[in-house]
Amino acid sequence: MTSSSPAITKDIQGLAGMFAVSGVVHLVKPEVYEPLMPKIVPAHREVILASGVLELVCAAGLLHPRTRRVAGWASAGLLLAVYPANFKMANDLKSSRKTGLRTAAFARLPLQLPLIRTAVKAARGPK
Repeated sequence: MTSSSPAITKDIQGLAGMFAVSGVVHLVKPEVYEPLMPKIVPAHREVILASGVLELVCAAGLLHPRTRRVAGWASAGLLLAVYPANFKMANDLKSSRKTGLRTAAFARLPLQLPLIRTAVKAARGPK
């Protein structure tokens, strides 16, 4: 990396890592995500696979200084696009006896906000 290339921060690295892991899971085990899909979304399997590819593209883009800004905006958009699935998961689990899974589903809702903030930070670049 040259001195003119901005250093990547740990939060952006973390977001890239999260996208990389999630993207692989989307492609290898798409059935994990099918119950999260709102009925209004058509072609569930195809959307899941496409979102996995998008997550991998965002992860790679966040790691490279030349693509970080566009990948940041794409990451923020992707996180906003999947937010309804997080609400659906929490709603579906609100009366579940699986307290750990239910707690994770509800905890995920506010945790999405720092991820979006990190994506926007990547998009805006260094200050």
